[in-house]
Amino acid sequence: MTQRSFYITCAIDYVNSVPHLGTAYEKIAADALARYHRLAGDRVHFLMGNDEHSLNVERAAKEKGMTPLAYTDTMAEKFTAVWQTLELSYDDFIRTSEPRHHTAVQALFKRIHDAGDIFKGKYTGYYCVSCEAFKQEKDLINGNCPIHHKPAEWIEEENYFFRLSKYQRPLLDHFRANPEFLVPAARRNEIVNVIESGLEDISVSRPGSGWGVPLPVDPSQRVYVWFDALINYITAVGYGTDDARFRKFWPADLHVIGKDITRFHCIIWPAMLLSAGVPLPRRVLGHGWVTFKGEKLSKSLGNIVDPLEVAGKFGPDPLRFYLLKEVPLDRDGDFTWDLFIERYNTELANDLGNLVSRTVSMAVKYFPDGLPETCDLQASGPDAELLAVATAAPETYAAAFERLAVHDAIAAAWSLVRRANQYIEETAPFKVAKDPSQQDRLATIMNALLESVRIAALLLTPVIPESCTKIRERLHQSGAEASLRLADAAWNPGAHRPETPLTRPEPLFPRIEAS
Repeated sequence: MTQRSFYITCAIDYVNSVPHLGTAYEKIAADALARYHRLAGDRVHFLMGNDEHSLNVERAAKEKGMTPLAYTDTMAEKFTAVWQTLELSYDDFIRTSEPRHHTAVQALFKRIHDAGDIFKGKYTGYYCVSCEAFKQEKDLINGNCPIHHKPAEWIEEENYFFRLSKYQRPLLDHFRANPEFLVPAARRNEIVNVIESGLEDISVSRPGSGWGVPLPVDPSQRVYVWFDALINYITAVGYGTDDARFRKFWPADLHVIGKDITRFHCIIWPAMLLSAGVPLPRRVLGHGWVTFKGEKLSKSLGNIVDPLEVAGKFGPDPLRFYLLKEVPLDRDGDFTWDLFIERYNTELANDLGNLVSRTVSMAVKYFPDGLPETCDLQASGPDAELLAVATAAPETYAAAFERLAVHDAIAAAWSLVRRANQYIEETAPFKVAKDPSQQDRLATIMNALLESVRIAALLLTPVIPESCTKIRERLHQSGAEASLRLADAAWNPGAHRPETPLTRPEPLFPRIEAS
């Protein structure tokens, strides 16, 4: 069977400030999707990176008395430290200051220029420095950027333009032929409406010969940051440098981006690719925002939640769990400390943590020399009901991940966690253990519970990877995450027996006591 390639990217980040919770949410979501596809047996390439060619970077570097490159080197270290703390499993981390990216940008720009889609002109209009984006007056609110609530700057300069208007009909045709190109549907409808209302040619360069990628047709200008940044997705898989690698991974299977930048990714980016004769990405997910008291998280708004603060107190997995469960990718979701602690205590500590602790502790107590292989489930009652849930959960889980509904995938896995906890109460192994004649029945109950824990841990691996590794250690099962496969979620207690007698476990998620 041929292994499927799955190339997933998320937006590269401005480096004028360190990541906040909203930035982390996107990366955690993309990481969960990447881990799921590895679990499904796909050959995954997961790309993250930094967007370094911006006016904001130049200004921040100047304020610190540093060159832009020295500043971005420092920020790259800070960003990767955050991502490593959050257990992100990216395969490549691209920086737009890298030579490979300059090569790709100039190659694509030249293809677009040679297609007759670049021309010189004068730009007069508004520009939001925080967005690094040109703005139409109709999009401003009392002269302010609607996202950053700051006045847009009026600029007049001679630039090079891209004939975006030429691609209005091809873009509409693509959206109609590929309704899943942009999800969710609300984002697609919004972008289609924008395209139908008419597209204007856009500026794709800024004057200057310093920081940034020089235009191959005019070194006195540098490529506009958004035009430059979008190209990172093809840079990372060899565009302009490794044709064989590029053919292997492109087109991208999924771009994971915030809903505020769908116009760049679903109008400008595909138009650029159409002009250059490069295949379009298969799908773009415009996810919602993590809000704090209903407001988008933003340094400029002063409402930042630091993901390192959360991970430092509780570990990365509780944060990953909360964001992926409470903030579905197709809508906004709010972060509050009260709800975070509630979800931690009720679901991680009580549901999953207690299930693992009780199951392993009982196995150690009742079978200190190791469990016998007996697992003769009864055809009705709690045994049959647990088996039904354990059998259905993996299929429901996989279907949810395939439609990018990570929160529903978590719910599928959690259905098994909750049913296993209920099974303990229904079968009462602590009572069965008192009857020496019921040893086979006790072994069946414990094997069923251990198998339920194993399957739940496998399914939850993309969401809480570190904790699931610890669960497998508690079950005395070897094998790295990379060796796991979704097919292993099939119910089969005998095939996954502990390699040695179990030992009493430490609590997986110690409860958070109210202060």
